[in-house]
Amino acid sequence: MLSVHSCGCCRVFAARGFQFQTSPSLFFSTTNYKSLVGTARNVAASSGFAGDSNSDLRQETIADTRTNYAGVRLEETVDNGIRSGKLRLDSWISSRISGISRARVQSSIRAGLVQVNGRVIDKVSFNVKTGDEISCTIAELQTLRAVPENIPLDIVYEDEHVLVINKPAHMVVHPAPGNTSGTLVNGILHHCNLPNVEYSNEEALSNTEDSDDEFNSLYSDASSCEGLSSRPSVASIRPGIVHRLDKGTSGLLVVAKDEHSHMKLSEQFKLRTIKRVYVSLTAGLPTPVAGRVEVPVGRDPNNRLRMTAVAGPVNPRKSRHAASRYKVIEILAGGSCALVEWKLETGRTHQIRAHAKYLGVPLLGDEVYGATKNMVLSLLRPRTPSGLHSKLVQMVSKIDRPCLHALTLGFEHPHTGQEVHFSCEPPADFNEILNQLRKISNERAFSTKRSIS
Repeated sequence: MLSVHSCGCCRVFAARGFQFQTSPSLFFSTTNYKSLVGTARNVAASSGFAGDSNSDLRQETIADTRTNYAGVRLEETVDNGIRSGKLRLDSWISSRISGISRARVQSSIRAGLVQVNGRVIDKVSFNVKTGDEISCTIAELQTLRAVPENIPLDIVYEDEHVLVINKPAHMVVHPAPGNTSGTLVNGILHHCNLPNVEYSNEEALSNTEDSDDEFNSLYSDASSCEGLSSRPSVASIRPGIVHRLDKGTSGLLVVAKDEHSHMKLSEQFKLRTIKRVYVSLTAGLPTPVAGRVEVPVGRDPNNRLRMTAVAGPVNPRKSRHAASRYKVIEILAGGSCALVEWKLETGRTHQIRAHAKYLGVPLLGDEVYGATKNMVLSLLRPRTPSGLHSKLVQMVSKIDRPCLHALTLGFEHPHTGQEVHFSCEPPADFNEILNQLRKISNERAFSTKRSIS
């Protein structure tokens, strides 16, 4: 296993043996980003797929990772290999065209380029069954609406296939309404010497969340094909963004440099083989101090900016299965706060934030999920010596984002097959809050000892 850390000398970050270990970064020579935008080239003709039961093409997947797949046609009958009663249309097509990303297939479906038994189907989750005749044309790639910007990037690792970046808090991953510049994508375009690119505002609106959600949530189920011209439809593929971190979340994020890497990494996220560890500061102490939360997460019907975790059976229309493991690493400020480690079994939008709120311990700074400044002060004041109350108010007033950091990231390299592992300690703002909470704990202990004596 290749283990790469991002900065500085090794040091102990928290008590009880919890360490953020760092060592000098490993860098490779910079290579040009392999643009996903290019001239469409067919990699397979439509003839031979349909109506020929003896055709080997019906038994084999299409494979050519050197092309961009635009214009590839698949005409095939679903065989009787389906073991269960349900198989999604996008999953089936992805399994028949080797090397293509599932998101690319989904865009083609939504663009009206897929027919089942002669009827256009634009729902990616449509269930196919044995005997269904599928006709699919892969949509062209469309450029993105982003301008290269000379933005400093904290690159933890880079080779010709992937980038691992330590994203700072307050940086948006990709352009969206209200955040058209200063994003990670803008910086990547400059770093890899790519030209200006474009993509639709509608897609940007569906890409403002914090998760991987099998990467498929990058393309909203509410997308519509209305208004498309009669020319061949196009699919929007953003360069290499396999998963996302919310604007306020800091930490490690992997970026694919070619579509093969994109597909392989997306597949790992889908299979939950990506190893991710997060750390957070919580308003309150979880009870018990370690456990597993398996509660569905869905959109809050009363607040579209927020997700909600609601116990009970999964309702596919309203929520999705979500599971997180957590462990308290350090009890802070007399039990009013805690340093908590999280390991994700699934990757739902705002999963940690929603599960933390469900446990009754929202993340410090996460006002969307209930950790308002007044709430945090009400927890800390009773456990803080009165002489520190003014400093307490100053500390809380400075918290301007959810205290959540993507600490470690591990995956199988999409080209070498080697297991790689990266870690990067939390940024200065996180450390500063943690140290102040530790001081509160020490001051409280000293004050208690003095009163007993």
